[in-house]
Amino acid sequence: MSETPVTSAAHRGYVEISKEQVRRFWKDVQVTPDGDRWAVQLDGHTPKTPAKNPLIAPTRAVAQIIAQEWAAQEQIVDATSMPATRLASTAIDHIGSVREAVADEIAAYAGSDAICYLGEGALQRRQIEKWTPWRAWAQQELGIDLRPVIGVLHHAQPQVSLDRVRTLALSLDDFQLTGLATATTLFGSTVLALALLEGALSGEEAFDLSRLESAFQEAQWGVDAEAAERAETMRREAGVLERWFRGLAE
Repeated sequence: MSETPVTSAAHRGYVEISKEQVRRFWKDVQVTPDGDRWAVQLDGHTPKTPAKNPLIAPTRAVAQIIAQEWAAQEQIVDATSMPATRLASTAIDHIGSVREAVADEIAAYAGSDAICYLGEGALQRRQIEKWTPWRAWAQQELGIDLRPVIGVLHHAQPQVSLDRVRTLALSLDDFQLTGLATATTLFGSTVLALALLEGALSGEEAFDLSRLESAFQEAQWGVDAEAAERAETMRREAGVLERWFRGLAE
């Protein structure tokens, strides 16, 4: 799914999208209660999302994750180092108006879930060993029955399972749904994303399961430096998603 880019232009108490470099303008970052929610505050002012909504989280733990990103900024704001802020802005500004479409996309990923497509030989044996338990978990815990297939040609999954995924997605609040959609895209797998959401897998475990083929190829042919850097960035994002889901559950 598409994400809202978060780059920052700011003055006291207000942050909006900008492509220009922005200097850190605040000294103090705090989290304060706002009704039954929690607001991030910069020098006593709540920053705004790109759509000019207050940056307010449903739990104190999530607000603290966001606040830590703001506190970690140095002289020049690096928006790429603020993934939780991006997730929150997307949840606040956009998800509420596109929930049905997002649920459809998550279900579509389940229809071609990465952990259902097996390779050959040694790779297939490893995929069967590592992925079979998570397809079984999805069936037993969530009522989602996805069947494996050998090769890359599309294999239709039971519609009742895809409908179940869609129902589960729509049962989530906007912050949970934003995280699930982001994790699904990151892993190429709705099952792994749901396992992360439910706390059955850590972010690192889910990410490693999502790239079994890449790891297999690297073991045989070596690691490309650019690909390794990209993988490390994705691994960090998986860790943020783990903290995001844990924070929402507190």
